[in-house]
Amino acid sequence: MTNPVVPRRYLPIFAALVSCFALWGVLNNMTDNLVPAFQKIFMTSQSTAGYVQISFYGAYSVVALFASLLVQKAGYRFGVLVGLGVYVLGALLYVPACVAQSFWLYIAGIFIVAGGCAVLETTCNPYVLALGSPETAVRRLNFAQMFNPVGSLAGILLAQQLILANLHPATADERAAMAPEALKAIMNRELFWVCVPYVGLCAIAALIWFFFFFSKRTEADAAETGRTDFRAILSILAHSPRWYLGVVAQVFYVGVQIAAWTWMNVYCQKELGVSPKEGATYYLIAIVAFIVCRWVATFAMKYVDPARLMALFAAAAVLCSFGVMYLPTRVLFTAGGLPFAGNILCLIAMSGFMSLMFPTIYGLALGGIDPRAHKIGAAGLIMAIVGGALLTPWMAAIIGDASSVWTRLVPMFASEWDTNLKLSQMSLRASFIVPAICFAVVLAYALIFRSEKVEKLKG
Repeated sequence: MTNPVVPRRYLPIFAALVSCFALWGVLNNMTDNLVPAFQKIFMTSQSTAGYVQISFYGAYSVVALFASLLVQKAGYRFGVLVGLGVYVLGALLYVPACVAQSFWLYIAGIFIVAGGCAVLETTCNPYVLALGSPETAVRRLNFAQMFNPVGSLAGILLAQQLILANLHPATADERAAMAPEALKAIMNRELFWVCVPYVGLCAIAALIWFFFFFSKRTEADAAETGRTDFRAILSILAHSPRWYLGVVAQVFYVGVQIAAWTWMNVYCQKELGVSPKEGATYYLIAIVAFIVCRWVATFAMKYVDPARLMALFAAAAVLCSFGVMYLPTRVLFTAGGLPFAGNILCLIAMSGFMSLMFPTIYGLALGGIDPRAHKIGAAGLIMAIVGGALLTPWMAAIIGDASSVWTRLVPMFASEWDTNLKLSQMSLRASFIVPAICFAVVLAYALIFRSEKVEKLKG
């Protein structure tokens, strides 16, 4: 008899876990849109607005290892409860941040919410693997992960329709000239709409928390607890270059994904003259390209070695980065009222080419090493999400400095300072050298391990 992908007795738990995959997908992509929103609302610089990403992705570096130890000692169910609980607490902090109109209180809330996401990501993936037969584990996890980009799309739409659409059209100069009372009223309305989707997510997370709280502990949960020989695990990882170089590659990959997506809206505003809401539509198209290319790449891996395919995608992504830097904004066609130029198409294509990188690096890094090291090794790869906190500020620093040494790479573009977006065309274009460098690192990792097979991972 064929083993079911999800045994009937696990279906309720599996459905609840799938909702968690969507939940952190929504949050991840709403956070990307908070950068241009907070820059406008609080009239901050690009670098200061970048603290949104520093806070969010920095939390992963702090929490992921703790989460793996928590799961090891207390089991998956408890890990999910902790992750959801922290998620709710962080989201609730947005309310007093709105009342106080405090940028830094928002940053604290973002850090706490991201900590909850880190616990959930570290817990839910192996939990799904444990809910059934090992023969169907990979299919089970792939099915659950389908809902993460669905959540990402929902996050973009929520940010576009609720947050960005409710930003006042006044520029930074116009806001600076307003009376304090008028500016405060505008900020109150804008921050209210920032809070609305997060309070809604808080309610959904609370419902899932109560489900797990009242659910019974299963044998799948209990089977993963126990004592761990950390000295042996650390020795295994220290002698596994495919793992520690994989962590380095993952840092640069996550860094480029977050940095490129964070500044995509700003790039479209500057180069095309579109509004923040219209800029979010280009972001939405990029996410669709990401999802489609992930499925195409997954199918292609039946015939092409994953590392070689990743090398091909990384090389194409490097070329796209240079296209974003150097191609002129000459409109080639218009679709749905939105203009498209060659540099914008390269910006969107970057998302498609990066689609297979996270899971492929993950598989190459852990595939073939001792299964005893999988949990701690996986925590290291989740901690690599700190790349978003490290590389986004680097890109922001280039964008916000009209006289940066990096601007010498693009002397043919305008150097006039845009007081509304707080950048110049030259500095914005030059900043995309960061994605080019990051994709080059991923390319190098793929070439080094191009003969390695991606093996099935055990939970």
